[in-house]
Amino acid sequence: MSHSEAYARLVGWDNLLEAWRKAARGKRGMGAAATFEHRLTDRLIELESELYTHVYTPGDYVHFHIHEPKVRKISAAPFRDRVVHHALCNIIEPRFERRFLPHSYANRRGKGTHRAVDRLQDHARRYRFALRMDVVRHFPSIDHAILTDLLARAIPEDDIMDLVGRILESGRGVLADEYEMVWFPGDDLMAAERPRGLPIGNLTSQFWSNCYLDPLDHFIVRHLRCSAYVRYVDDLALFSDDKRKLWRWKSDIVQRLADLRLTIHDHNAQVAPVTTGTPWLGFIVYPSHRRIKARKIVNFDRRLRLHWSEYCAGQITFAEFDASVQGWLAHVSYADTWGLRNHILGRPLSGRPRAEPKSIAGVESPDES
Repeated sequence: MSHSEAYARLVGWDNLLEAWRKAARGKRGMGAAATFEHRLTDRLIELESELYTHVYTPGDYVHFHIHEPKVRKISAAPFRDRVVHHALCNIIEPRFERRFLPHSYANRRGKGTHRAVDRLQDHARRYRFALRMDVVRHFPSIDHAILTDLLARAIPEDDIMDLVGRILESGRGVLADEYEMVWFPGDDLMAAERPRGLPIGNLTSQFWSNCYLDPLDHFIVRHLRCSAYVRYVDDLALFSDDKRKLWRWKSDIVQRLADLRLTIHDHNAQVAPVTTGTPWLGFIVYPSHRRIKARKIVNFDRRLRLHWSEYCAGQITFAEFDASVQGWLAHVSYADTWGLRNHILGRPLSGRPRAEPKSIAGVESPDES
C-alpha cells in the first residue's frame, strides 16, 4: 500500500521513538508509561505496523473529574494512543504554526499562561477599555465537520486525514453530557445529531482547539483590525480607547462564532475600564499591578492542608508535597503576592509527619507552632 511522504515520516521509527519520548516525559517509571517502556521496541514495532497498514484503532478513554476552577470531565487516552497523538502532531503542527497569529498563547512553544498575562497587561497600560469574552462549553461544542474541513485545508494527504478521522471519532460523544444543544440559523432537526466534542486531556484536542479558533483570530486581527487582542484557549480579550467600538466588535465576534457553532457567556462579556481590573487566567490584571482571584487562594489553602495531611499519613513523599507548594509559589509570583505568600505559608499546619520534614520556606513544622 502506497503512502504519502508525510505519512511515511509519521509512521517511521524515528518519529514514533520521538513521540514516545514526549509522551513519557515526566511519567517514566510510572503506570502505563512504565508498562509500555518495559517492551518498548516490541510495542513501537506493533504500533508502526498498525499505522502502516491502517488498522490502528484508538482505545477506550478513562474518565475522571477535576474541580478547579470549575468541574471538568477529563478523558485520558491509553498511553499507546498518546504516543500516536505526539507522532501525528510532530508532522502536522509545524504547518499550522506557520498559519497561527502571535495573539494566541495556549499550548504553543514559547507562549503559555504567564506570557499571556504579561501581554494582556501591556495592552491594559496602553488602552482605556477592555472587552473580555469566553466561549460556552468550548471543547464539548467543537463541531467535527467544521474541524475536519479546517484541518483538511492544511493536510492534503488522505492517509493522514484518515488517522485524524480515527482519533476524532474516538472522542465522539465523550462530552455529550457536557453539551446543551444550541440551535443556529438554518438548522434542521438533524443538527442535534452532528458529531461534536473533543476530549479534554488529549494533546490533539489542545492543538485542534487552536486550529478551530484560528479563523476567529484572523477575523479579529485582519477584519476588525484589532491588534490589541489576546486569546488563551477560549478566553478572549480585546482593548481600545473607544468603548462603542468594543461593543460593535462584540456583536461582530458573536456572529463570527456562530459560523463555528459556538456561543459566548453573554453576561460576562462586558466592556469595562482597565482601571477596574481585567479577570484573566486566575489573575485580576490592572495597568499597574496584578492580584490573584480570591477563589484561587481558597483552593490553594485547601490543597495545601490536604497535601500536608497526606504527607503526615505517609501517602505522599515530602518531595511531592514540596513540589505542590513550589509550583503554586512560582505561579503566584507573577502577581503582587509577597504578603499573601507569607500569610498563607506562614501559618502552622496541623498534624505531625511520620518522619521529620526537610525545611521548606514559609511552612512551619508542627514543632515551630
